[in-house]
Amino acid sequence: MFGSRRHLRANLRYLRALLRRFRTTLVLAAGLFVLGPLLFHWRYIGPDGVPISFGEALHHVYFLLYGQPSLPYVHDWAIEALNVVIPPAGIALVADGVVRFAYLYFARHKNDKEWIEVVTETMKGHVVVCGAGRVGYRVVTQLKEMDKDVVVVEKREDAAFVSALRDENVPLLIDDTRSPLCLPRTNVKHASAIVCATDDDLANLNIALDARKLNPNIRVVIRLFDEDLSGKVRDTFKAEALSSSSLAAPAMALAAMDPRIIHSFHLGKHLMVVSLFEAREGLPGLNISAIRDRFGGLALSLLRDGHEQLHPVGDEVMRAGDVLTVQASYPEYCRLRAFTNEADPPIFAHQDQIGPVWPRKAG
Repeated sequence: MFGSRRHLRANLRYLRALLRRFRTTLVLAAGLFVLGPLLFHWRYIGPDGVPISFGEALHHVYFLLYGQPSLPYVHDWAIEALNVVIPPAGIALVADGVVRFAYLYFARHKNDKEWIEVVTETMKGHVVVCGAGRVGYRVVTQLKEMDKDVVVVEKREDAAFVSALRDENVPLLIDDTRSPLCLPRTNVKHASAIVCATDDDLANLNIALDARKLNPNIRVVIRLFDEDLSGKVRDTFKAEALSSSSLAAPAMALAAMDPRIIHSFHLGKHLMVVSLFEAREGLPGLNISAIRDRFGGLALSLLRDGHEQLHPVGDEVMRAGDVLTVQASYPEYCRLRAFTNEADPPIFAHQDQIGPVWPRKAG
């Protein structure tokens, strides 16, 4: 239901963009089919001396577009001028308006550049993702789950996830990011953020610079393989520069030490971990608030009898067999682990039941 509403909303938004782009053509068409019949209705007097109705005048204008006038010829210079002007004007309207309108409306299936430019005109506060590789695709998937409008730019038609993105109806522009018209086609001026996720550090930096030039307030997130370069970019460019190696290193190191740790990240100078604790020794009988106050652990979820409860309340008492997902700094985690007296933490057989579990490594 939600997906169908979102699809309908996107179609209506795209139709509105087309109407705005063709407003001049639509005004001319309205003038032709309203003003033209009114002039005929006011001026035309038939051979029998009887004026015509508005409906007859509209019928005449319509067939006049195809060179088939429906009214008899009369000696009136104004009527003759209308009979001469209306056919070429109508042909121009049909050629420029109807044909191009229909082409743009159905061009979405081909993801043409002009279609991308039209559909992004309707977006504001969207996110531009550059790169349709594995990282770019995961970023797009996460943004879509958060109901965020996304536009993807990819240089190669044969990139890994181009087909998958098109199947999911994500606007995808196949273009070289070095082209001066590439980012403007994504309406980057009104975007809230741009994610530079190609596998080329230099290309990512160029994209970020071009985006900041077009939109000084845009939030820039850059994927960089060079860790030293990411630090310099973060400090001088005021962008979120992420190095794959710096993200993966702590996660891989901790996963090698303790299989209970399912995620880790740095918060300033603090190493934070997300870990699983099964209530076997020490934890049964304690409530969530006590775990937080004594060990600094923030309870993210509680799994009991196959049912997961996110953000359990503070007075919830742990029972034997419960599985608690805890976020804490690494020293706090070590204190909680020592309290539970688990020298060799178990790998839970039912870990796959804990809803969406973060990966053990970042990237």
